[in-house]
Amino acid sequence: MQAEEKRVEEEMMGREEEDWEAERAAEIDYVFKIVVVGDSAVGKTQLLGRFTKDEFCFDSKSTIGVEFQTRTITLNHKRIKAQIWDTAGQERYRAVTSAYYRGALGAMLVYDITNRQTFDHVARWVEELRAHADNSIVVMLIGNKADLAGRRAVSTEDAVEFAEEQGLFFSEASALSGENVESAFLSILEEIYGVVSRKALELDEARRNGGNDVLMLKGNKVSVLSEASMMETSAMKKEHSVPVCDVDVWIK
Repeated sequence: MQAEEKRVEEEMMGREEEDWEAERAAEIDYVFKIVVVGDSAVGKTQLLGRFTKDEFCFDSKSTIGVEFQTRTITLNHKRIKAQIWDTAGQERYRAVTSAYYRGALGAMLVYDITNRQTFDHVARWVEELRAHADNSIVVMLIGNKADLAGRRAVSTEDAVEFAEEQGLFFSEASALSGENVESAFLSILEEIYGVVSRKALELDEARRNGGNDVLMLKGNKVSVLSEASMMETSAMKKEHSVPVCDVDVWIK
């Protein structure tokens, strides 16, 4: 299993380096790595395809290993490349988790609103995120397949309650119809940009004051509009050393 994890990690690093070279040539200001997690068959790959390519594949098969897709947007006059990683939800691929989460600034935690078991497993995915990812990672809980509301097995209220308890953003969406997919991804990218910008400003201030690079990210409240409600959550607090990059910002 260790050999497999090392092989996957080396492959991921190689692909990331190739992508970084392309970004420099394209004059990208920031690269934000987002991981998409959740049980198998909840629609992770379909959500990713809808956001990056505006497409839905009806004969989609289960993801094998790890893949990523990208989309570049303009946010606050900055060119931001979202590098979104998709992984298989099956247990046999869990060995690659440490390499998968490394450098991630955001996570989309997906469940299927028609399958209660996928929602019951969300708590386990949150634990895995907190074990392997940076503590300041921005996490959004996504209830996919909102177009199948007639077969709903998870109430919006249950999901909102869990998101509030865990400090997550929340939205329901449909990869099939495209409903709320764009707004969900843009919301997490905007929040990541805010986190990175605040850390950069605090670092500049600390340097001007002759301090060290260890900063405290202050908690703040943000409003996220979901299909059913407007909810407030608190950004995570994190004492962290922030690396400075000329173009791309990664928090490790």
